[in-house]
Amino acid sequence: MSTQVSKVANIIIPVADQDRALEFYTDVLGLEKRVDAPFGNGGRWIEVAPSGAETVIAICPPGPTTTPGKKETGITLQTNDVDAYHAQLKDRGVDVDAQVSRFGEGVPPMFWFRDPEGNNLMVVQQG
Repeated sequence: MSTQVSKVANIIIPVADQDRALEFYTDVLGLEKRVDAPFGNGGRWIEVAPSGAETVIAICPPGPTTTPGKKETGITLQTNDVDAYHAQLKDRGVDVDAQVSRFGEGVPPMFWFRDPEGNNLMVVQQG
């Protein structure tokens, strides 16, 4: 018998300002805070996620060889109304793409946005 990976536990975004990141991911994006615990030398381990989601985003201090900010995270968030969520984030002052991208049949509408440290994330319409 071999051991296998059972799930994606978390996705990490290294940030310089955890308080600002936590406020953005919860108050602006609407994610819920799951964990906020001491971590490392004065940092915190913070996890946020959509309500009911299993996989969390950890917003953590950068490692010793990591520069925080301006990362292509590869994180895609899903919504049931991409146009309304795009408008909501734009109204809240988020750095969002000018418009929702539509690539044709089989590809859901989507847009990208940047968090306060310039990290890119994508939002896609639920299929």
